[in-house]
Amino acid sequence: MKVVTRSVEETRALGEELGRAVLRAGDVVVLSGELGTGKTALAQGVGRGLEVDGPVVSPTFTLVREYDGRVRLCHVDVYRLERVQEIHELGIEEQMEESVTLIEWGEAVVSALPADRLEVRLSAGAGPDERIIELVLLGESWRHRSLRLAEIVESRAPDEDHQAPAGDEPGDGQELEAS
Repeated sequence: MKVVTRSVEETRALGEELGRAVLRAGDVVVLSGELGTGKTALAQGVGRGLEVDGPVVSPTFTLVREYDGRVRLCHVDVYRLERVQEIHELGIEEQMEESVTLIEWGEAVVSALPADRLEVRLSAGAGPDERIIELVLLGESWRHRSLRLAEIVESRAPDEDHQAPAGDEPGDGQELEAS
C-alpha cells in the first residue's frame, strides 16, 4: 500500500492514525528510508496516537527510547550498529511483547526481527515536503488488519491519481498501491 503525504504534519497525522487505530502491544514496525524522509516524524505521530507521555524524539544517540502511554512505545534507532548481533544486546526483545516497537533504519537488522511485522518505507516525493510512504504487511496478524490499513490509505488519497486500482485486495506481504 502506498500513500503520499505533502507535509511533515501530514506524515505525523498518518503515524497518529496508525497509532490510534491499528498498532497494538507486540507490534514491530520497521521504518526505512534515507536521512530526512520522515521516519522520526512518523514515529512522533505514532506516539501521539498511542497517547505517550512527552515528546517523541529521535533515538539516534541513545539508540533506544521508551515512552509510557495508552500502549508503551519503544523507539529504536539502529543506524549506528555495526553488527546485527548488537540488536540483541540492546535488550529490546524483552520490550517487544509489551510495546509497539518502532525501529528506524530497521532494514539493516530484519534478520533479527520477527517475521510478523509492518515495514514502512519512506522516500522523498516530487515536492520539498512530499513523502511517498509504502506500507508492507508481513505475517498473519497484519493480514487481519490489512482492510483497516487500506481504509486509512484510501482516506488520505487526495484525488483519483492516488486511488488503489479496482480489484486489488491487500494480503500477506502484498503491496496495494494507492499512488
